[in-house]
Amino acid sequence: MTSLAPDDLVQPFQIDPFRLRGRLVRLGPLLDEILTRHDYPEAVATMLGEAIALAAALAGALKYAGVFTLQTKGDGPIHLLVADVTSDGAVRGYAQYDQEKLAKATAALPAGAGIGGPVPRLLGAGYLAFTVDQGEHSERYQGIVELQGATLAQCVHHYFHQSEQLEAALKVAVARMPDETGEPRWRAGALMIQRLPPERGTIERAAEDEGWRRAMILMSSSTSAELVDPLLKPEALLFRLFHEDGVRVYETHALAARCRCSRDRVETMLRALAPQDLEEMTAEGKVLVTCEFCSTVYTFDEQAVEALVER
Repeated sequence: MTSLAPDDLVQPFQIDPFRLRGRLVRLGPLLDEILTRHDYPEAVATMLGEAIALAAALAGALKYAGVFTLQTKGDGPIHLLVADVTSDGAVRGYAQYDQEKLAKATAALPAGAGIGGPVPRLLGAGYLAFTVDQGEHSERYQGIVELQGATLAQCVHHYFHQSEQLEAALKVAVARMPDETGEPRWRAGALMIQRLPPERGTIERAAEDEGWRRAMILMSSSTSAELVDPLLKPEALLFRLFHEDGVRVYETHALAARCRCSRDRVETMLRALAPQDLEEMTAEGKVLVTCEFCSTVYTFDEQAVEALVER
């Protein structure tokens, strides 16, 4: 029996000799846990799945110790997507949407448009933001660009086009497919390739340009089914696409669905509120706070609320 390929990882690779570096992201149980925890409509789950896969691919391109966040905000039915990845591989994400607007938008999707639909229809006009937060003792970096493109990957390409610091291309796929027991599970895959800055003593720029164009053609030949295939190992897919140009794989980085919320963090947030705001949140002597990422509910009883008010 064919064994399942490893999941929930980032597979770094390099294509020699054209100074091309890349990452292949494979998400299985991690993504299914995040998306099914909220019971999102399929269109919302698909868009959030793309955001999470793209965030994992982009975070892998950076050297940081902290949190990388991809966020979209728009005036469409899905008005907020948030996906973040810590430098130690903890992943989480959530979406906010208008059920009535979403029903109208998905019902109006043209045949063959796909359940996720184009970004203008589901996200609307707005922005895409990338944030790197390395803690209180480091300067926070944020890049913002308008939502321009039919898909999230195209919106990210637009950001690359606006930035002179990174030339890269991305491909992403999300699907809900049966596992070995027949249960439908969410899966995602993303493929990212970027050009490294030229160095003295390397091959001529013209040859690098040709290598880049060739890599883009080969990358486009990969299918959505291959990106999410649970039986196709990441290194096998990379070899299939780029072996003629000399692809080299490196040690994989593990990812896991893990939220950073805690009762202590929630209590700190509540203590920062004005007493009247805290009192407005109180119902039947209790304050209930639900984490938007993992849906964990934190309950503060009457004594705990009094302690917060009397701080």
